[in-house]
Amino acid sequence: MALIGGDIAVRRCGAMVMTTRQAATAARREQIIRAAIALLAERGYQTTTFEAICQEAGLSSKRLITYHFSSKDALFAAVADQIVADGETFMRSAIEAATGARELLATVIRANVAFIADHTPQVRALRQILLNGGLGDWERHHIESVNRLARLFADGQRTGAFRSFDPQVMAAALRASIDSTATLLSAGLDPGVCAGELVELFDRCTREES
Repeated sequence: MALIGGDIAVRRCGAMVMTTRQAATAARREQIIRAAIALLAERGYQTTTFEAICQEAGLSSKRLITYHFSSKDALFAAVADQIVADGETFMRSAIEAATGARELLATVIRANVAFIADHTPQVRALRQILLNGGLGDWERHHIESVNRLARLFADGQRTGAFRSFDPQVMAAALRASIDSTATLLSAGLDPGVCAGELVELFDRCTREES
């Protein structure tokens, strides 16, 4: 019994060590990504070098970056992934609480605009990546987002909440409208006003005519 118990204890100890290592690796990876986001937002693409990231993150060597990211492109792809994850975390509770297709549509619009308004560094960082050849890093996320919106519209049509239209076209129009608010918000437009106008616009253009 003692030998069996000891063996189980060793395996459990090994699992704990692995979990601790994985957590440390994930934390270091996020630390690097967050530093890259800050630098991209503040200084731009060209000056966001591994050397600058080391200084921003307080790392002793570039090898701590290259251990996780083989190249600048790989890092910036991870930055795009992180920004998407931040957005999903920010919006999840509001979207999950929405009931019915029309309420869900309004909630998605308001939550997206709120994220853009409240996460200026992420928006600026993403813009720097896109302006410097990183469209491929973002395109997959963009397509997935449009497809999710298209499913929202299609589901609403099946329940009679929305009129007949092409869900994919409407989804692309909504995604473009939401994304374009970044420029308006940076110019000082109130996020509530911006979101309210978009909610009204897409409520009108998706509603059955009376």
